[in-house]
Amino acid sequence: MTSPQQHSLKETKGSDRNHIGVALGQQVIDVGALQEQRLFTGPILSQKGSCFRKEHLNEFMSLGTSAWAEARATLQRLLSSSEGAVRDNRKLIEAAVVPLASVAMQLPAQIGDYTDFYVSKQHAFNCGALFRGPGHELQPNWVHMPVAYHGRSSSILVSGQNIKRPWGQALTPGSLNPEVVPSKALDFELEMGCFIGSGNGLGESIPVDGADSQIFGMVLLNDWTARDIQKWEYVPLGPFNGKNFATQISPWIVTSEALKPFLCEAPEQQPPVLPYLQESKRSTYDIHVAADIIPAGSDLHYRVARTNFQTMYFTWPQMIAHHTLGGCNLRPGDLLGSGTISGGGPGQRGCLLEATCGGREPLQLTPVVNEEVPQDVDDTRRAQRLMRTYLNDGDMVIMSGWCENSSGEQLSFGTCQGAVLPSHKLL
Repeated sequence: MTSPQQHSLKETKGSDRNHIGVALGQQVIDVGALQEQRLFTGPILSQKGSCFRKEHLNEFMSLGTSAWAEARATLQRLLSSSEGAVRDNRKLIEAAVVPLASVAMQLPAQIGDYTDFYVSKQHAFNCGALFRGPGHELQPNWVHMPVAYHGRSSSILVSGQNIKRPWGQALTPGSLNPEVVPSKALDFELEMGCFIGSGNGLGESIPVDGADSQIFGMVLLNDWTARDIQKWEYVPLGPFNGKNFATQISPWIVTSEALKPFLCEAPEQQPPVLPYLQESKRSTYDIHVAADIIPAGSDLHYRVARTNFQTMYFTWPQMIAHHTLGGCNLRPGDLLGSGTISGGGPGQRGCLLEATCGGREPLQLTPVVNEEVPQDVDDTRRAQRLMRTYLNDGDMVIMSGWCENSSGEQLSFGTCQGAVLPSHKLL
């Protein structure tokens, strides 16, 4: 699917400033360069088009759904083969069309606040079984509200940056007292992220019906987690150093406008949720997601999980309505994480904690064949096994996401990837 649908922030190598762009195949279109030629002539962006010359998307996000739809329609028209405003302007092409390979990606927005949810029922069930045992898998509140915690926006990174193994307090098996150690149980969490659009005022709530108008778009999200640090610290207030060292997102935001063809029915909720969470029409998104590991020194992808976002028990509108129930103000560019996406079948567990049953059952992985691992890989390499309980130094985690229509055409989220570096030295 080649129509432009992804907004992000790019820095052209050698440039001294960031530019807002959209992806079109293997090229990036500098939207600010189009705006300088006054090509956004619609009722909103003819007046507000200066937002495209900013270094982040926040101002554009704040304009709301009508402006987003106007921008998408204008870009589709300008970049179509039948439109000459860009096609026939050589100087504009030189200024606005940049090879993707020459672009250094940056965070697409200034993220003021970050909240991570926990809304996969299968993930919550699996974790509850590990932590609390049979019969106590779900906490009593879980089916009544989209549970969440406030994360750390300062350590959100864009795909391509590497992660240092974090230090923290952990309880070594067999010991009664904690030690300060580099994490020995570093994990990933396969999630989606949602960027907030116009937001709401302090002291106001966003109704669940209509909350979808706050969804600017979505990205892949890796909630890096140190399980041993998390296990020791999380009672009674939840995770802290076990998660605050890094969260990573893919650079391209796939907009809510582009995702409309992939809306689907959301899972049934029993017992019924409280009235403020009841949607007149429950829908979510059919998004395939996967997580692979590439070990140090290898070019082979080893798949840990492949699942689908549509299994999530609560929807983005329900998360937004719950987040603002007490009057919390969401602002343009705020980021919500979905929580780990896990399905019920083999190979559908979206983190190593689940996949290894809390580290008790190491995984034996084989290479996957895809566009990065061609089918002509020799049988010896294809038979190579990878054993993992948690992540080793040098491991690269690559998350991918895509939607696919009935004709087999795909809308890609790109990748979210980062490698594990050794821990830093403590002073």
